Amino acid sequence: MTKAARRHPISGNWATLVLPIAEDDSIDFAALEKEIDALIAAGVDGIYSNGTAGEFHNQTEDEYDQVQEILASRCQAAGMPFVIGACQPAPVIMLSRLRRAVLLKPLAIQVILPDWWPVTDLEAIDFLKRASEAADGIPLILYNPPHAKRVLGPRELNDICSPCPSVVGIKLADGNADWYTEARAHLGQYSLFIPGHHLATGVKEGVAAGAFSNVACLSPKGAQMWTELMKTDIDSALDIEQRICAFMDRHIVPFRRDQGYSNAALDKLLTVIGAWAPVSSRLRWPYRSIDMDRAASLRDVVIGMVPELFVSEVR
Repeated sequence: MTKAARRHPISGNWATLVLPIAEDDSIDFAALEKEIDALIAAGVDGIYSNGTAGEFHNQTEDEYDQVQEILASRCQAAGMPFVIGACQPAPVIMLSRLRRAVLLKPLAIQVILPDWWPVTDLEAIDFLKRASEAADGIPLILYNPPHAKRVLGPRELNDICSPCPSVVGIKLADGNADWYTEARAHLGQYSLFIPGHHLATGVKEGVAAGAFSNVACLSPKGAQMWTELMKTDIDSALDIEQRICAFMDRHIVPFRRDQGYSNAALDKLLTVIGAWAPVSSRLRWPYRSIDMDRAASLRDVVIGMVPELFVSEVR
């Protein structure tokens, strides 16, 4: 079987905006601007907004617009590629966000499938077609995380995305060797963005175009260095991946597995550990945040385990 040509060349190490929440539960927009400037200075391949760590599910529409306008203005001034997340569990609100995002001319727009009641394949296709029309020629990236109401396998993803040419990429969880075989068979035309801490494996398997990266939450410049290393020395990159995964498994995943913290709480903790932006671990009410005091000791741990990520930090 010949490898399918990708619909769009979007790829690389994409850093997420982690939403800074002030003590009064408001969004700290001044801190957000400094965070964007730090990511631009880190030289990441691109910046994206309103993923899980951006708490897209817990913003007013006015706040949503202000976040995107700040991102677009600073990235356009710096020549930094950016993707806007229009994600929202309600499809009508999501389409409205998408239409407003179009005006800011991002490289792509990220959407999820409607998420209060799981959609059928026909409903998913209908939604993506409507979203494609609203996107007015701007490419779409479908975000299908492990906690979605429907977590789709490679064949199912192709079934719903192939009728919608605007869908050029998919952000998803990877799996075992069988999953990679399926992904190669069914998803070759899409840019696949897998979990950041698995990126070297995804590149070696010939499947991953990049990551909307949790490793960039920890160290955007380190994640960029690691991504570049995959092009020239995949074995060394895989060694770094093994140690990143060991850190995550031992010191980060237990917060979710054993204590019930959300993925957004984990991403914010990683940002605090990395200490590269003026962002606290605070989540917006009613979600629980991991105590900031945990970050100092974990910073020493991760530097000891994966020093390569912190060789040349952005301050």
